[in-house]
Amino acid sequence: MSSQPATFTAAMVQMRTGLLPGPNLEQGSHLIREAALAGADYVQTPEVSNMMQENRTALFANLHTEEDDASLKAYRALAAELKIHLHIGSLAVLATPERAANRSFLIGPDGRVLASYDKIHMFDIDLPNGETYRESASYQPGENAVIADLPWGRIGLTICYDLRFPALYRALAESGATFLAVPSAFTQKTGEAHWHTLLRARAIENGSFVFAAAQGGIHENKRATFGHSLIIDPWGKVLAEATGNEPGFILAEIDPDKVTAARASVPSLQHGRRFSITDPKAGPGHLHLVREAT
Repeated sequence: MSSQPATFTAAMVQMRTGLLPGPNLEQGSHLIREAALAGADYVQTPEVSNMMQENRTALFANLHTEEDDASLKAYRALAAELKIHLHIGSLAVLATPERAANRSFLIGPDGRVLASYDKIHMFDIDLPNGETYRESASYQPGENAVIADLPWGRIGLTICYDLRFPALYRALAESGATFLAVPSAFTQKTGEAHWHTLLRARAIENGSFVFAAAQGGIHENKRATFGHSLIIDPWGKVLAEATGNEPGFILAEIDPDKVTAARASVPSLQHGRRFSITDPKAGPGHLHLVREAT
């Protein structure tokens, strides 16, 4: 009887997604094949792998339901052909007649969708350099955190802007996630400032591997994304990093035992306590916030 290898090879595919699903599927499929040929067992693509389209009319003209989405069908077939776990960081799919979903798909080596996750936190922000994003204008936020089984451990699914909400990652780790997935399309400005710091922090504070495939470069819609896809170990060490923002892929060997070792060295997941914060302005005995930290 064969047993599952103790370690595996993870690959992060870095893309430069354009406006239309067809060329993006071709780009993504090529890089996924190259990563699998290089020995990857688990391959992740970035956020919005099928199209980066901010014009609402053009977006909805190319949207399809999950059941009818050609990119998802092709990626399911590709996972089965290559016999890999393929994690499509996210696809824009039609959720309702008025709203899209930014949805991540974890696909097994038989082509089945093992889990899907809708991005919870919407990127609605005005940056100091004048860039403005209103993801909620076209997308509906998800409501549920998602954890799924891989042969080597459990993986928590998140997307891009979720990275700024550490409670989500704590909840996933406390639920058994040893790997945290953060497929992203970070802007150039926010990526330069925060990308490495936030990803390493999520790895360190949860004693988990972090897998973050990224969009990179100047896209057809003129948006600039940071690239620098990363694989980080539970001690916060960068195991692999994409050079700059060019399309390609990175590889790293993943040893799940490092999670056990890191969590034994710093057992913070076991030390969470219930606490309250009092608000002096409200007067004695008034609770401003009660936090569950167990």
